[in-house]
Amino acid sequence: MTKSPAPYPDESDGYWMHYHDEDSQKLADAIIAYAVDRIRLDPPPLDAPKPLSVLQREVGETITAEGLGAMKALEIFTQQLAPSCISVDHPLFLSFVPGAPTESSVLFDLVVAASNVYGGSWLEGAGAVYAENQALQWLVSLAGLPPTAGGVFVSGGTAGNLSALIAARWQWRQRARGAMDSRRPIIIASGGAHSSVGLAANAMDAELLHAPVDDAGRLTASAVRSTFMALNDVDRARVCAVVATSGTTNIGVIDDLSGIGDFAREHQVWFHVDGAYGAAALCAKSVRHLFVGIEQVDSLIVDPHKWLFGPYDCCALIYRDVRIGKAAHTQKAEYLDVLIQDSTVALDEAYNPADLAHHLTRRARGLPFWFSLATHGTEAYEEAMEITLQVTRDAADMVRNSSHLQLVVEPSLSIIVVRRLGWQPADYTRWSDRMLHDGLAFVVPTTHNGETVLRMCLVNPRTDPAQMQMLFDSMRD
Repeated sequence: MTKSPAPYPDESDGYWMHYHDEDSQKLADAIIAYAVDRIRLDPPPLDAPKPLSVLQREVGETITAEGLGAMKALEIFTQQLAPSCISVDHPLFLSFVPGAPTESSVLFDLVVAASNVYGGSWLEGAGAVYAENQALQWLVSLAGLPPTAGGVFVSGGTAGNLSALIAARWQWRQRARGAMDSRRPIIIASGGAHSSVGLAANAMDAELLHAPVDDAGRLTASAVRSTFMALNDVDRARVCAVVATSGTTNIGVIDDLSGIGDFAREHQVWFHVDGAYGAAALCAKSVRHLFVGIEQVDSLIVDPHKWLFGPYDCCALIYRDVRIGKAAHTQKAEYLDVLIQDSTVALDEAYNPADLAHHLTRRARGLPFWFSLATHGTEAYEEAMEITLQVTRDAADMVRNSSHLQLVVEPSLSIIVVRRLGWQPADYTRWSDRMLHDGLAFVVPTTHNGETVLRMCLVNPRTDPAQMQMLFDSMRD
């Protein structure tokens, strides 16, 4: 295969980089082979970050005037850059909230990138939006929300929480008929709420009130009510939203969704649930009872890239009434007039995803999740969820039967918080560093009520009890 003469003498490489030739075919073959081999590694290498000075020495400058060539650039990534990134899909990556994408979702992510679909409008991406909305409707059905519910896939929980609370503020001001247009809103949440709730409050110039949690770390309706009633009449009118969490990031507890939902309905306050990690377990019958009350939400988020087996990045933002999200977020501009839809028309799937969050440009990031759901079916998702929950129960029993470990809190979902008797903070750090250095596991310390402990988050169906026992045994020394 040879290149035809470029149409303009001064356009050679700059012209041909957009066309297929022998070099791009070699690149395509190499990339597909690497991608398939990587997702089928069982387990993948844990790997570890390298210091900046090491990468500067070993990799050096990669952006040059003449270019490195595709195969050299791919070699640098696969041989030097990728091994400097910890594999979040390793079965013993148990820090933060890991990921465990299905093979089908990862492969289809290649299709999404190759299709280069703009996912912001029905006009430009109707087929993609249609598919994404079917995946969203499965989540809507799990939460028990009404036919008016709908939403959009955003980049992550931070974006989802911010957009939901922007809608809450819009609704609060609409109800006040202009009386609150220049007033700062108040948001009530717990100290266990994700840090992104505080970030959203700062971005919105809202005041964040932290209601106390109970001994189990749960936000209760009585605590929300006490915080609300302690305000004077003027400030009570400023409360635009209450945020509950279904699976707190640090210890995995589920707030009193039913009671808080009742409070929100009573006082006409927007009820938002951050389920970025934990709400995925709605599909598991064994823990479904823990989420009673979630059907009262005005908005909800859940991240498929966490515990619903999709690749980064993907957060489902769901509104009880999608029309409120649309009214709060639709951007106005002359060149966008062609996308404007009549808000009085019947609710249907043709709403523009760009109108439902604080974004305009948007990748169709929900498609890999949709493809995995469509491929495997919802029963497979329920079975995979139950596997991780059972491994968590087995691991908790191992800790209870241990002479050197204690459970700090009883697991609600799939987060285990462990105390190693006799250890000081430095001991936890040394153990964590050794596990990563030896390529065995990635488990970093956290703190709970001021105490340094170990937190393990299980979302990967390939994590098995024997691996957990190995970790616990390694803490004997």
